[in-house]
Amino acid sequence: MSQPVFRPDQTWREAMEFGARFARGAEALGRVRDADVDVGATPKTEAMRVEKVSLHHYAPLPGVEIRTGPVLIVYGLIGRYTMADLQEDRSLVRNLLARGVDLWVVDWGHPSRADQFLTIDSYVDWYLDDCVEHIREVAGIDSVSLLGICEGGTFSTIYAARHPEKVRNLILTITPIDFHADLDHGDPSHGFINLWTRSLDEDDIHKLIDAFGNLPGEIMASVFQLMTPVRTMTKYNLDLLDVVDDDKKLLNFLRMEKWLSDRPHHPGAAARQWLIDLYKENRLVGGDLMIGGEPVRLDRITMPVLNVYALQDHIVPPPCSTALGPLIGTEDYTELPLKGGHVGVYVSSKSQGIVGEKIFSWLSERP
Repeated sequence: MSQPVFRPDQTWREAMEFGARFARGAEALGRVRDADVDVGATPKTEAMRVEKVSLHHYAPLPGVEIRTGPVLIVYGLIGRYTMADLQEDRSLVRNLLARGVDLWVVDWGHPSRADQFLTIDSYVDWYLDDCVEHIREVAGIDSVSLLGICEGGTFSTIYAARHPEKVRNLILTITPIDFHADLDHGDPSHGFINLWTRSLDEDDIHKLIDAFGNLPGEIMASVFQLMTPVRTMTKYNLDLLDVVDDDKKLLNFLRMEKWLSDRPHHPGAAARQWLIDLYKENRLVGGDLMIGGEPVRLDRITMPVLNVYALQDHIVPPPCSTALGPLIGTEDYTELPLKGGHVGVYVSSKSQGIVGEKIFSWLSERP
């Protein structure tokens, strides 16, 4: 067997090239300022505020005529809505605005220990309903289209089931509905949050939340990092070195990291419902999830529904999303499977434009 030939000149040249690249990267990092790493920067106006929750209306893009009724983006409590508007060339928000969608977004803010008693009931029947009522009044319409993302999609589903007369269209993206569907139909390499939560003892969940009042954002951040441990270990050395001397790629990398680090605390009472009632006991599809003192009935969802999910989603496996179809009371139900992972649906260069165009086309067919 031949042995590899050691070439000192080649090794020295590669070392010199790496050193020069590292120096350029250090210089590039030194030029970066916080204002350069802007996320959620698409212009919008605050339309309403209730405590820490605010409703915003996006400004139409110059020269673009509004072609749809109001669409309200509803993100979850675990992350920030800015994921849908990460940067100008990777923004679901801008893609929808470019097609003439009248776009709104609810910002849940950053809950503190003072908010530990807020429940999912509070967010669905109070805050989200306040946002919908405001849009209905301003626009002079009876119903609003909801665009729910992940946990926000679950909130939107619950809201649509409780207030179907106020929801024109329901658009769900990467949304968990059946939190146990991965057990029988899922890929065993996906659904890590499902596995992690089901492995927790219920008493330990209560002790954790009792200790902090809320479910700390730092804990959920660490949970997400542990899902892909090798990626987590290498992104600040190998991945960063791959982009550090390219200003555009470097800013892309830093924007994603800024979004990942902006992980709000999850209000304690709502976190108990999210982890125990939904993830552990799967009460939404069981028909015994109680919101506002009443069971949530998915068959009351009678408006058109578009269900977008990611085929390689390791957080919300496709079966957990597609379980919705047989449970709702509308025949106008459409599924849109997309290649990619949980976040990649929104930030991948391959999916840019596809999601926005599909959502707009679907809305246009239901004026």
